[in-house]
Amino acid sequence: MRRSLIGRTWPNVIAVVLFVFFIFPVYWMFATAFKRDNDIISRTPVFVPLDATLEHFQKAVDAPHFWTYVTNSLVVTVGAVLGSLVIATLASFAIARMRFRGRKSFVLVVMAAQMAPWEVMIIAAYLLVRDNDMLNSLVPLTALYLMMVLPFTIWTLRGFIAAVPKELEESAMVDGCTRTQAFLKVIFPLLAPGLMSTSLFGFITAWNEFPLVNILNKKEEFQTLPLWLSSFQTNFGTDWGATMAASTLFAVPILILFVFLQRKAVGGLTDGAVKG
Repeated sequence: MRRSLIGRTWPNVIAVVLFVFFIFPVYWMFATAFKRDNDIISRTPVFVPLDATLEHFQKAVDAPHFWTYVTNSLVVTVGAVLGSLVIATLASFAIARMRFRGRKSFVLVVMAAQMAPWEVMIIAAYLLVRDNDMLNSLVPLTALYLMMVLPFTIWTLRGFIAAVPKELEESAMVDGCTRTQAFLKVIFPLLAPGLMSTSLFGFITAWNEFPLVNILNKKEEFQTLPLWLSSFQTNFGTDWGATMAASTLFAVPILILFVFLQRKAVGGLTDGAVKG
C-alpha cells in the first residue's frame, strides 16, 4: 500500500515542479510589468508587487506607432493563417483521398519543408523581395509567413481527412451530392479540431516572428509588434518595466486565443499527427 501511494505521489510531485519551473518566468514577466522602478532594480526580489502601478503599460501603449504595429501584426498574421488554411485544406484532401503520380514525393517534400529551419530562407527571401521592389510592404511578409506555416497545416489536416471514413463521403455522393458538396457538407465540418489546432500554431508562429520583418521592413509604418518590443532597449539601457508591460500586452492575444481553442487544439494536434 505504501509503495503504491509513493508510486502515485512522485509523478504528481514531478508534474508540480515542472509546472512551477515553466510558469515562473511568465509570472515574473506579469509581476514586473506592475512593479515600480525601485522594486524592479531592487537587489531584494519583489515577488508580489503590493504597490502596483500601470505606468509601464501606459508608456508601452504611448510608444510611437503602437497602433500601427498592432494593425500590421493582425493583418499579416490573420492573412497568413487564413491563406494557409485554404491552401492546406485543398492540398491535404488531395493527398488523403486521391491517388496520383508523385503523391508520395509530394508528401516527403512537405515533411522536409516542415523539418527544415525557416531561417535558411531569409537571404533568398530578402533578395527575391528586393529584386521585385517589394521591400517595406505587408504583402511579401504575409506570403512568407504563409509559407512558414503551410507545411505543418497540410500535414496535420491530412491526418484528419484520412481519419474520416470514406463511406460518409460516398454516401453523400450516392444521395446526390457532388464531390465538392460532399466535402463541404460532410468532411469539412469534421475538420474543426484540426482547423483550430493549425490556426493556433500558425497564429503563434506569425505573431512572434522577428527576423524577417526586421530585414524586409525598415520603415516603421510597415513593422509589426515584435519590433515594437525591441524599441524599449536604448543606448542607455533597457526600460525593464515598459519591456515587461509590452511583453504582457504582446502575449495577451495568444493567451485569449489559446483559452478559447485549448480543448479542440490539444486534441487536434495529437489526432492529426498520428492518424492517416
